[in-house]
Amino acid sequence: MPSGVTTTFIITEVLFLAAGTMIAIATVLWMNEMNNAPTINSVARLVLISHFPMQALLANAILIFVTVLFSIPALLIPTSRSWLKFHGWLVVLCAIFTLILGLNEWLQTLTTRANLLTYWGEQPDNVQSLVQQKFNCCGYANSTSPPFTIDSVCPSAEIAASRNGCVGPFAQYAEHFLNLVFTAAFGVVGLDMLLLLSLAMLIKRRKENLRYRRIDEKRGMGSI
Repeated sequence: MPSGVTTTFIITEVLFLAAGTMIAIATVLWMNEMNNAPTINSVARLVLISHFPMQALLANAILIFVTVLFSIPALLIPTSRSWLKFHGWLVVLCAIFTLILGLNEWLQTLTTRANLLTYWGEQPDNVQSLVQQKFNCCGYANSTSPPFTIDSVCPSAEIAASRNGCVGPFAQYAEHFLNLVFTAAFGVVGLDMLLLLSLAMLIKRRKENLRYRRIDEKRGMGSI
């Protein structure tokens, strides 16, 4: 039966694997969503995730899966500390990778409005129209800057001028969405730290067990 330290390590390893699975699933779902035509419900999210580093996210998930694979020999060889140490360095690499991704999204929230202005200019008229319909607004800063797109919400310049620009509600949505993304990334980094702590405890326990075993062997040889 595994000791409490080993059980703790196994539990944190499973949570670590779950985090990698979460990243992989989210990335695949976002990539699939980007291949679909935007709707009123999905348009704001699509504009944002189209600028996510999808390949880096997938690489991060794959690195986590590879790291988990290297924990298997560490568990199957109960006296080995080398596999545990190697596994620990891979966890550190995963933590740094995820932290960089999280910091990247956090930095985006510091310039949300400027970024959205760039994103807005990149969108075709039908996407801008969907954003206007979603947030009941016209244009970006206002109906003339940049100019609004004619649709059911903004059918004329007079009506468009009476409505607010999309920057306010769009920026609020973007900040909330990006906050969820980078908070989740930082949560994964926190989980990495827990895994490293459990690894350090297990390495220490195995080192102590080795020392006690050598003491017992010396005592046994001395009595012969």
